Amino acid sequence: MELKIKKIAVLCDYHLSEKRVGGMDRFFWLFDAACKQLGHEVTWFFPNNERHCDYINFNSIAANGKSIEATFLEENQKFDLIFTHFLELCTPFYKQVKKQKLAKQIIAVDHNPRPFEGYPIKKRIQKKIKGWFYASYIDLFIGVSNYTVEAILKDFGQGLSSKTIVIYNGIEQQRFTKRRNRAKVKPTFLVACHLRFSKGIQDLIEAVYLVPTAIQSHIKIDVYGEGAYQIDLEKRIANKNLVANFIFKGSVSNLYDVYHKYDYLLQPTHMECFSLAILESLSANVPVITTPVGGNEEVIQNGKNGFIIPVQNPECLSQLIQQLYLGEKGIVEETYSLIEEQFSIERMVLDYCNLINK
Repeated sequence: MELKIKKIAVLCDYHLSEKRVGGMDRFFWLFDAACKQLGHEVTWFFPNNERHCDYINFNSIAANGKSIEATFLEENQKFDLIFTHFLELCTPFYKQVKKQKLAKQIIAVDHNPRPFEGYPIKKRIQKKIKGWFYASYIDLFIGVSNYTVEAILKDFGQGLSSKTIVIYNGIEQQRFTKRRNRAKVKPTFLVACHLRFSKGIQDLIEAVYLVPTAIQSHIKIDVYGEGAYQIDLEKRIANKNLVANFIFKGSVSNLYDVYHKYDYLLQPTHMECFSLAILESLSANVPVITTPVGGNEEVIQNGKNGFIIPVQNPECLSQLIQQLYLGEKGIVEETYSLIEEQFSIERMVLDYCNLINK
């Protein structure tokens, strides 16, 4: 059967930065290359226009201060298919696209985390209304985890189940250097995330503060990432005299060659969708300490490849850090085989390309 060449638009509210090259960047590069290899024409819409790494080969349009949606509508180009990443779901934008016949098919990918305690009732009602009015204009919803699919149906209506699927995020697992000889006592720790309140680093600071003084002085945690919340975190650390315990490393583009230097990834997050940092850490054979939010428990098996701790519970996290330090608890199994088998970026790209060919 002859493959039909398609004109594709990918709308991504994702700021490009040479200082922060992560799993989504690599997915975008591989997806663009795969589409072109099949003969498809791909146009990308980003907030900004950078030309680092494989982005130099992209046909991209920058919003430059406007919304991605407004930029797309102003271009007034017609496409066979559009994908949306990191855009709000079920808004008037999707209706406008279909009414103006700017796309034959719309596939909306949901990467958005939800509050652990759920949305306030007013917002829940608003989302249901938006689902009634605008969900019909989206041909397919993609959740990046089972948790996300359940959240889509909860937010916008169970009637969307027939056109909502899971495609897990994946990583280039072969890039990651493997951790060998994991420490059985006095382990080393890292954090790798955008620095904002919802990542729960303030809980980690409190947890380290609660560790007995004799152990506390030996705890070292390297923090990779950046964000406006870093100022508040640094104040908290100084107020608790923990400056020697936390080292802020900033954003780096080679985290794939950093994870293996540590024994555990700490991720006491309050809300998550499906964490690439978890996949990356496990791929480097580094177990993960995290919370039961989002799709975390779809990857982390408590006591096998990491530990699940309660949300916003510094006392529990402090006790676990102490037990790991003393060797009373620990992960001995290899953690990377699950990623190789189920969460490769090649599988992710293939799943998206198969949607184009339908």
